Amino acid sequence: MNGFRTLHVDGPRDGVVVVTLNRPERLNAITQEMFDELRALCDAVEREREVRAVVITGAGRGFCAGADLELIAALPGMDVPELTRAQENGARAISALKSLPAPVIAAVNGPATGGGLAVALAADVRIAAPQAVFNVAPVRLGLSGCDVGISWLLPRVVGLGHASELMLTGRLIDAAEALRIGLVNRVVPADTLQAAARELAAEVTANSPFGVRLTKEVLQLNVDAPSLQAAIAIENRNQILASRTEDAAEALRAFQEKRPAKFTSHT
Repeated sequence: MNGFRTLHVDGPRDGVVVVTLNRPERLNAITQEMFDELRALCDAVEREREVRAVVITGAGRGFCAGADLELIAALPGMDVPELTRAQENGARAISALKSLPAPVIAAVNGPATGGGLAVALAADVRIAAPQAVFNVAPVRLGLSGCDVGISWLLPRVVGLGHASELMLTGRLIDAAEALRIGLVNRVVPADTLQAAARELAAEVTANSPFGVRLTKEVLQLNVDAPSLQAAIAIENRNQILASRTEDAAEALRAFQEKRPAKFTSHT
């Protein structure tokens, strides 16, 4: 998982890959190349069976400041087919990140705006430094706030009321407000952010790989389940599948013997 120009990839180590958006001179603003590389990275992660969790963060003082200004400036000169291709390319990258079987933890070290907010929302868990700020930038640029999946992702994280306010105003919120409305799970000092993300990833990887994969799958399905019965049906199906694995038997033995489990399955 090397050879990227806009991403730096470290690992996997102990089942964890750390992905750093790597355009610090532009606050890691997104280009079409970065969207392409995010999709390629997701493909590589899915092929690498040793990867059990992904941490995504930004180089320098920013997480991701949304679309690069040069990309935005080029929009008026693009025709509708060109714009459609560009829009769909970005959306596919966010969708690929959200769809990864391995849990994704966003370590938000600075501004996460526009498409950068979408990257953070595509993660399963978000940890922020006090310097982190968030907003739905496109609505302040004469565009719709509904961009690269934000209109689907944000209400599911913070609820429709908070999402409506953020998307209609484009208002910038700080880490403390993001924590209050549930946009981030916790705020930690900047100098401990990476360690906190890795510790959380280690907690995830301490569990059965197959069990974690099924848990993420069911969470994503059941957030939109049409009924409790439908949610329970998929829970039952996956619980029965998990109970038939060697990892389930190993977890029980480890619990009885008061030792850490040694799992052998891969995702």
